[in-house]
Amino acid sequence: PLRWVVDPIDGTVNFAYGIPHSCVSIALQSRTPDGPEPFQSEVGVVYDPFCDELWTATRGSKARLNGRIIKVSERHRSREAIGSLGFAKSRETLDRMLPVFGELVHRVRKIRIMGAAALAMVYVASGRFDGYVEYGLRLCDIAAGGLIL
Repeated sequence: PLRWVVDPIDGTVNFAYGIPHSCVSIALQSRTPDGPEPFQSEVGVVYDPFCDELWTATRGSKARLNGRIIKVSERHRSREAIGSLGFAKSRETLDRMLPVFGELVHRVRKIRIMGAAALAMVYVASGRFDGYVEYGLRLCDIAAGGLIL
């Protein structure tokens, strides 16, 4: 009825190359026999050891960063927005993401490609980024960050 979804190092390439932008992502999920998905996240934790930042959420409660309630950005104009994109290396995901990049780059203030999906999601949840787009993600990339967001 319960399962853990763990990504011990989200942003593995960053970590391996000494780039201090990676995190640990952990979610506890419960089985949902009547829901659209077989499992849903109940608890989500994302920890960035480089900045000593801990995002947490439980289903039905407000998300927190180091114990303080967080919220998404209130920017309304796309020209003021900071967007984050992710690029997996497969041909299919590149073919889907390159047109997104080409479209967004002219609509938003800046685009960031950081290399850690869970951190990008919690940055959106914290209002640091205004949006995040990536195709081809795995469950361990989004289970905790998705609940927090």
